[in-house]
This record gives sequence, structure tokens and C-alpha cells, in this order.
Amino acid sequence: MIRINLLGVPRKTRGKRASTSVSMPGEGSSSMVLGLIVFLGLFAGMAFSYMWVTRQHETLQKDFQRAIAENQRLAEVKVKYEASKRKADLFERRVRVIDELKEAQKGPMNLLNLVADTVNKTDAVWLDAMTDDGKALDFTGMALSADAVADLMSNLRKTGAFKTVEIKETSQDASVKDLQAFKFELICEISKSNKVQSKS
Repeated sequence: MIRINLLGVPRKTRGKRASTSVSMPGEGSSSMVLGLIVFLGLFAGMAFSYMWVTRQHETLQKDFQRAIAENQRLAEVKVKYEASKRKADLFERRVRVIDELKEAQKGPMNLLNLVADTVNKTDAVWLDAMTDDGKALDFTGMALSADAVADLMSNLRKTGAFKTVEIKETSQDASVKDLQAFKFELICEISKSNKVQSKS
């Protein structure tokens, strides 16, 4: 049988009995306080971690929503840009076509101006018609003499616009009674090496 000394004064043991340790009145409560402190510390740490993770999650959610909104805005901007680019490309193509048409018109206009100037500088010749097949010009006209036709052919060669100037047909016009008149037809092959320019 074990006896407990409630007064806290150690008693002398008789014989060789082993002394029994007795817990002091405040030791159990201090262990509980320490455990409670540790528990509260862990709880506080977990609560802080939870709050930090929650704030990070909210921040990431806001950033994600902003990124989605920005992506949508950029998508709209891209659509508007592509629409504007298509309009600009269409306008540029139209301008290019108009420029090409203008350039294409310059050639025949310059050639007509050149022929008209050459005929005006040649005495006693008139043109009735002219056709252009892209490779050669075919003239029909009237002259007061064979020399006038020869002068016209010489003047056309001097322009450098034609590779060859040949007479296809010439005949006296019987319908003109008061004057000697000749009908003529010339074929002029357009030169590819020389640019045709209008001359004043």
C-alpha cells in the first residue's frame, strides 16, 4: 500500500523501500497551458496561411479577369485593324489599277500626238484614218504629190518611234478634179527599243 503525503513534506522511508515521485500541485495545469499555446500558435499559423492563400487566390482571380478583359479588347482591336487593313488594301489596289490604266493610256495618246505633229509638219498631206493593232500603225490619207508622201515617210522615220515605215498602196484620186491628189496607205511598225514621247 502506497501512502501520499498531502502536506508536501517528504517522509523518511523505512528500510530499503524505493521512494515514489509525487507530482506537484501546478505541473498538470502548466502542461495544459503549454499545449494550448502550441495549439493556438498552430491555429494562428494555419489561419494566417489560409488568409494569405485566399488573398493570393483573389488577386490571381482579379488578374485573370483583367487578362480576359484585355484579351477581349485586343481581339476587338485586331478585328478593327484587319477590317481597316482590308479597306486600305482594296483602296491601294484600286489606285494601282487606275494608275496602270493611266499609264496604258499615255502610250497611245503620245503616239497619236507624235503622228499628228509629224503630219502637221509635213506639207500637203492629210490623214483620213489610222488603226493600231499594238504592233503597227496603219495610215490612210491624201497628199497633193508623191513627194509629199515621201516626205511624210521620212519624217515618221526620224521620230524614232517606228522600226519600219513602208508604203502599202498609193493611187491618184480621180474624185478630185481641180487638183492632182494621191491616196496613200502606210504601215509603220512600232519600235520596241524607243519610248514614244509627245513633241510640241
